Amino acid sequence: MPDKQKRVILMYISEVSGHHCATIAVEKALKILYPKIHTLNINAFNYTNPISEKIINRLYMAVIKRTPQIWDYLYDNPSVAKKLENIKQTIHKFNSPKLKVLFDKFKPDAVICSQAFPCGMVSDYKKTYGSDLPLVAVLTDYIPHSYWVYDNVDYYITPSDEVSARLEKKGIPAGKIKPLGIPFDPKFNEPVSRAEVMRKLGLDPSVPALLIMGGGQGLGPIKAIVKSLEKVKRDFQQLIVTGSNKKLYRSLKRKIKKYKKKIHLFGYVSNINELMSVSCAVVTKPGGVTTSEALAKKLPILIIKPIPGQEESNTVYLTGNKAAIKVAAPKDINLVVEELLSDRKKLSRLSESAGRISKPNASMDIARFLMNL
Repeated sequence: MPDKQKRVILMYISEVSGHHCATIAVEKALKILYPKIHTLNINAFNYTNPISEKIINRLYMAVIKRTPQIWDYLYDNPSVAKKLENIKQTIHKFNSPKLKVLFDKFKPDAVICSQAFPCGMVSDYKKTYGSDLPLVAVLTDYIPHSYWVYDNVDYYITPSDEVSARLEKKGIPAGKIKPLGIPFDPKFNEPVSRAEVMRKLGLDPSVPALLIMGGGQGLGPIKAIVKSLEKVKRDFQQLIVTGSNKKLYRSLKRKIKKYKKKIHLFGYVSNINELMSVSCAVVTKPGGVTTSEALAKKLPILIIKPIPGQEESNTVYLTGNKAAIKVAAPKDINLVVEELLSDRKKLSRLSESAGRISKPNASMDIARFLMNL
């Protein structure tokens, strides 16, 4: 079918999230390869349940910040997934007519979901209406949790062979699984002039730069990390990205002159690819998309206090492949950074490991796969 006739719907939940970044990345890749394609990138939860979305997003953030052990219990728990089955079916039955209106109007040739909730909705829609609409699930973490498993998903895009194997154990046929990687913006593969970026951002090219970030929402113990890094004896500069966390940005801005180390403070930015390109390592939450970007840049990853569930699983995968170091507590980050700045060979080994497990062409490969369905 000529690409001018192709129509693809991409579904995610939560605006500031890796799930959304993933659908944007696939959409961008599709438009690069097939300029005439028609796409619709939609927040499925907001479309079907706008009020519930706000409540659940707030509840999720509260649980993650205050009682992460609850999330650890709920995440990838087969018994919980089974108990929720009737509730999910009721929600899906309520949402299916809304999806029918959307699909009848847009007439997609395929639907891509980067999160399990919309994937389940579309799977149930296919069952309810006897639809053969191709449904592709794109996993954005290194764990295939139980909430992804549905009968009417045509293909699963996984981050790695290890994840593919675990998905098979959950009953998904091998022929439905494609280990193409986690999608991220194709611009991360474009060459970047380190000297030019350093000059543009007012950085010192003779001093190592350490990137510190907490995802799009600026989560994690960033202030404690900065405090610990004051103890590092070697000279380096910090690039701190606070994302949409305006409170954190203001707090650091007020104190920035009190710190001995040189700090460059950023809010929500669109040039993470440049910041990663000029950094010797990144201290970050191990979200799937962020870590895939770092791996593509062959950037060593330092992880502190990962959220139980998906982030802890991502951490196990990254450290197991020697592409990341898990730091026990924020107060200890100075010791790790001191060691890495003193031992450039260790940094190089981490970088080599990152490159070995990276899938830099994931977005383009996924886009080609979708168009050849």
